[in-house]
Amino acid sequence: MSGRVVAGLTGGVVGALARRGLDAAVPPGDARWTRTNHRGEPISLLEGPAVAAGLAAAAVACGGRVGAAGAVAVAGGAAFGLVDDLSEDASRARKGLRGHLGALARGELTTGGLKVLGIGATSLVAAAVALDATPQGTSTGGRRGAAMLGHLADVAVAGALIAGTANLVNLLDLRPGRAVKAAVIAAVPLVVHPTAGPLAAGAMAAGASALPRDLGEQDMLGDSGANALGALVGTAAVVAAPRPLRAALLAGVVALTVASERVSFTEVIARTPALRAVDEWGRRRRPPDQGR
Repeated sequence: MSGRVVAGLTGGVVGALARRGLDAAVPPGDARWTRTNHRGEPISLLEGPAVAAGLAAAAVACGGRVGAAGAVAVAGGAAFGLVDDLSEDASRARKGLRGHLGALARGELTTGGLKVLGIGATSLVAAAVALDATPQGTSTGGRRGAAMLGHLADVAVAGALIAGTANLVNLLDLRPGRAVKAAVIAAVPLVVHPTAGPLAAGAMAAGASALPRDLGEQDMLGDSGANALGALVGTAAVVAAPRPLRAALLAGVVALTVASERVSFTEVIARTPALRAVDEWGRRRRPPDQGR
């Protein structure tokens, strides 16, 4: 059985079983795990930890340093995202990356700021494990030093790509199924890569395991699920992409993140027929007079 099949089955099955287990452990309508969606209706956050469990299991099933990198990235995204999900403090008033970074610059650590720092740190660790390119050989001190600096730069770019992808998927978790669909679409070209393929397959399967309830507006990924899902897709991209492409992908992620501070992705999608068709696929119909 191929690594992609093993990782995919593991991610999908563990994600589905974890969701059932959480249903048994958490009372229905528990306020701590309930939020209000765009229709003003209650929706559960339990999807996030369940998907994260599937993602972590899929990464472990991949084995080796690639699996370890994926597991670290998922753990960071899930853990720090969950802290932000379950917090009820004033940090919720500071939306967006700019708001949290601004608070950090003023010496104020919000739960969102903690998430930024925590996911940034675990993403760097995941990148270092994934690249595993410590200079070898008997080169001179100068060349070895230059190689080490190059490696550190590679890790920094790769870590930023993992963290940025985690954040970007989270930014899309505003409508039913949107974040899962975006992550799955991003993972599709990575599945064919011989090394990154199992990670991408695991991410797709774990996300897909939650899609029916997400589209049915019963669940949402929340920060824990969206950050974990984006982090695993980002790790797969780091493993699959050569250095120039990693830099280009990071530039794209940064550009979209900056754009999100100024424009509404929901409005852009609504104005673009192809994006709107993908975005609305599988959702329950809303009354004609009900806005977004």
